[in-house]
Amino acid sequence: MAKAETRGITGNETNSRVFGRTYPGTAAEAAFPLGGIGTGNVSLGSRGQLRDWEIFNNPAKGTAMPNTFFAIRVQPEGGEPMARILESKLQPPHSLSHGYHPLSSAGLPRMARSELAGAYPVAHVALEDDKLPIRAELEAYTPMIPLNAEDSGIPGAYLTYRITNTGNRPAEVVVAGSLINPIGGITYDRFSNLHWEMPCGQNVNEFREEDSYAGLYLHSRKWETSDVKYGNLALMTTGKNVTYKRAWLRGAWYDFLQEFWDDFTSDGRLTDLGYETPSDEHKTDTGSIGVIETLAPGETKSFEFVLSWYFPNRMNGWYEHVRDTRPGRETARNHYATRFSSSWDAGLYLLRNRERLREETFRFRDALFSSTLPEPVLDAIAGNMPVLRGTTCFWLEDGAFYGFEGTFDDLGSCEGSCTHVWNYAQTLAFLYPDLERNLRETEFLLETDEAGRMNFRAMKRFGVDFMWGDRVPHAAADGQLGSVMRLYRDWKLSGDDAFLRQLWPHAQRALAYAFKQWDTDGDLVLDGEQHNTYDIEFYGPNPLMGFMLLGALKAASEIAGYLGEEEASRRYAEQAAASAERLSELTWNGEYFVQRLDDPDSHKYQHGIGCLSDQLFGQQLAHLYGLGDLIDGDKLASAIRAVYRHNFLADFSEHANCQRTYALNDEQGLLLCSWPNGGRPKLPFVYSDEVWTGIEYQVAVELIYQGALEEALSVVKAVRDRQDGFKRSPWNEVECGHHYARSMSSWGLLIALSGFEYDMARGRMSFSPAVNEDGFSCFWSTGKGWGVYRQRKDEATGILRFEVEVLHGDLSGVEVSACGYSITL
Repeated sequence: MAKAETRGITGNETNSRVFGRTYPGTAAEAAFPLGGIGTGNVSLGSRGQLRDWEIFNNPAKGTAMPNTFFAIRVQPEGGEPMARILESKLQPPHSLSHGYHPLSSAGLPRMARSELAGAYPVAHVALEDDKLPIRAELEAYTPMIPLNAEDSGIPGAYLTYRITNTGNRPAEVVVAGSLINPIGGITYDRFSNLHWEMPCGQNVNEFREEDSYAGLYLHSRKWETSDVKYGNLALMTTGKNVTYKRAWLRGAWYDFLQEFWDDFTSDGRLTDLGYETPSDEHKTDTGSIGVIETLAPGETKSFEFVLSWYFPNRMNGWYEHVRDTRPGRETARNHYATRFSSSWDAGLYLLRNRERLREETFRFRDALFSSTLPEPVLDAIAGNMPVLRGTTCFWLEDGAFYGFEGTFDDLGSCEGSCTHVWNYAQTLAFLYPDLERNLRETEFLLETDEAGRMNFRAMKRFGVDFMWGDRVPHAAADGQLGSVMRLYRDWKLSGDDAFLRQLWPHAQRALAYAFKQWDTDGDLVLDGEQHNTYDIEFYGPNPLMGFMLLGALKAASEIAGYLGEEEASRRYAEQAAASAERLSELTWNGEYFVQRLDDPDSHKYQHGIGCLSDQLFGQQLAHLYGLGDLIDGDKLASAIRAVYRHNFLADFSEHANCQRTYALNDEQGLLLCSWPNGGRPKLPFVYSDEVWTGIEYQVAVELIYQGALEEALSVVKAVRDRQDGFKRSPWNEVECGHHYARSMSSWGLLIALSGFEYDMARGRMSFSPAVNEDGFSCFWSTGKGWGVYRQRKDEATGILRFEVEVLHGDLSGVEVSACGYSITL
């Protein structure tokens, strides 16, 4: 089997360098998402095809849009014309019961080979065919600019085909994009025809010109502006010599494709058929727009397109059964609808601002991928950024930001911005801290009651209560305590004292609730019924909840001290010290931390004396947030190495797993738990034999902090080897759903390897790299700015020197410490 490779190539224009792994057209799982925060995605496949159209406010894995593709026609001077779909050949299996339907255009000639290179947020697809005297490359991206959520939340994508004439004669080249009008919904009959009763109807494909741009605007007259099916798409271009066909032939059988292909290939000019009426009920049309250029031998020209969409109305809730049904509130509007009035409007914004948006997006891409961090680490960091801009997350008109845990193929999976899952995620906080702070506001201001009990799934925004079946669920101990720690992180990243002061009283109540609810004997170690991220309850003292409590107490002590509440700060610190001593006494077995239960089978789904991969999760968060060691450092080092030693498998061929399977055969990965000393419960906790990437990353992060660098990198490499484009997508790590939020723990690798510490409240940053200290560089970010940190050893003196380049924002007056000295920006 072919393998994904890592390499860099240089394109034909400034900023067109390609980073990251490459995937041949046979890598069927490689799908690169395009789309902004809260806008949905369409993905770019390794063959160069557009797939997985998830722009309609729902997941839609596996979907394709009929009649939707780009094509090229090349005619050398004095030669015969040649035409191809700008995709490489379809890959087997070809086992459909009725073959490929003409709606798929499978029977049209395609390019011989393709190669996808993806360094999120930018993808490149190289397309080659020895029979054509051209070389083609597609550059595709949606603007992504840290700290600028608005310009990272545009419903659209740039698609630029760079065509090089490799022949010895001038050649006329036409690149044309075709797009079906899907407004209302596309459905099929058993023969894969468009269904005779599909909801489409009264659809209009309009050719428009505005400023120096032209395009097709696809909309419908059928739906009210408040309807969930209301919306429109646009396919626009900067090309000056444009040809178009607003609607393909409205004929019988397969006339539509035959007429289009004959029209396109005959002379490269598209003939508009003159339809002036909308499509009939249950019918729709496909439109095409092309750009014509003449290329001299060796010349390269860009054919620039923008694909934009506008589906402003989404369900006002997580699922149908929790929709807010008050009159007039059946739908909610997406945030992007506050900026744009249509897909045409969004497309114009992308076109008018393309130089700035491209420069800032590529500045971020280059800052991240020009790092000296190991390749698997960069791959893991970037590979999970799409979670923020896919259908896992949504962003509403009033600025509220929410996230499922992940998604099914066609629906969100596990609603409520679940605190115990989002505990692990770091990416949002460091790239878009204003949106992360919105999650804290929801948790503490909406979902925490006067007693300090926090709902671990957010429902109140939609006017309903969180229920688990027919009962009110327990609070999640790990989620609630983690929210206190994340409040501390978010404040340090932003330096926003007003934000901290507003939420601090609620965080204090949430922390006090932990002792009232889960510390049954008052010894400052939680031992009651503790609901957690494994969707069960732990009983008795255990390290997962023990370290989460220690981290929350340490954060509370730091916050109280900063706010001048000296007595509270001292009390929290004393509680943390006493809790740490008692936790060690109860759970330390001489090698790692265990659950203290006389009989682990007295309750279903415990781990007992097993080696839990998450045992130091609270400690890992404390290290990421600058809280230091929560317990004796030698025990921490021993425990995390024990996790690696006992739970990392180099081969899963002999691993018996009766739970869900995420790693198998000869793959490598980290189990959630093992029992090296025996004592496995008859029914251990329900996910113990599974492999979750989010936990693999957080364990790798703590291994880095404890100096076990080789072990940490082997864990990261194992994950990314599994996400190789053939078996799994490099941009979609699954757990309980696609694009799973926990996987964003991968951002912690950057923080740990760079030794980055941040305190914007006090105006301080520091770096202490764990790798390549003689020649190190990496991306960094806070709520005030982002840029690149570099350090190198002066060969003449042997002294380490560093520099901090600010690429966005204002960090004037911030003190930066590294290499034994400090500077002020």
